[in-house]
Amino acid sequence: MILYPAIDLKDGQAVRLVHGDMERATVFNDDPAAQALSFVEAGCDWLHLVDLNGAFAGAPVNAAPVEAILKACKVPAQLGGGIRDMATIESWLDKGLARVILGTVAVENPELVREAARAFPGQVAVGIDARNGKVATKGWATETDVTATDLAKSFEDAGVAAIIYTDIMRDGAMGGPNVSSTADLARAVSIPVIASGGVSSLEDLAALRDTGVIEGAISGRALYDGAIDLTDAMKMLKG
Repeated sequence: MILYPAIDLKDGQAVRLVHGDMERATVFNDDPAAQALSFVEAGCDWLHLVDLNGAFAGAPVNAAPVEAILKACKVPAQLGGGIRDMATIESWLDKGLARVILGTVAVENPELVREAARAFPGQVAVGIDARNGKVATKGWATETDVTATDLAKSFEDAGVAAIIYTDIMRDGAMGGPNVSSTADLARAVSIPVIASGGVSSLEDLAALRDTGVIEGAISGRALYDGAIDLTDAMKMLKG
């Protein structure tokens, strides 16, 4: 199972939110590229980046820090937030991003996901963010009636590289991930599923890994707070 250290970008800084609330942001580093480099030096194989302002604006806002991270770090990175058209997808991939994450458009314009997955095989992931099983969009501000499982199944034949499943009520709260619902989603589709939200200890990582169906896990606050030591986590996951 791959561990993805998370760098959430707000106003050019690396922050963490609680339950996706922009008003409840803790700044962890005002130099996101330095933060990313520290994760790479600790042994991570991937980076998970989120343009929080972009998710609300519907277009990239934190491009400069993302580009600085891509320049400084030699491991692949995936990015979500404000990526809602082919031009933006192409632009990010041209800049060296390994994978784009499409969230809001997966609900509002699923054909774009299909088109992008065809054009860029292996480089398009779908971000499914759910509150009580129902998908939320536009930086989690808009509730929908779509279930996470139905949305995931709708992309079964689209060729997407991964599904990143976030349980919003667990995110940033250090309360542990929703292992059962994430595993249920992973069993419902053949697309690799990456867990996000609430991963706050080595035990959480082990629980996700031991389901045998979850391909990866994203952790942010726990790495910043020291609840998870990244080097120890990498050793454990690589056995």
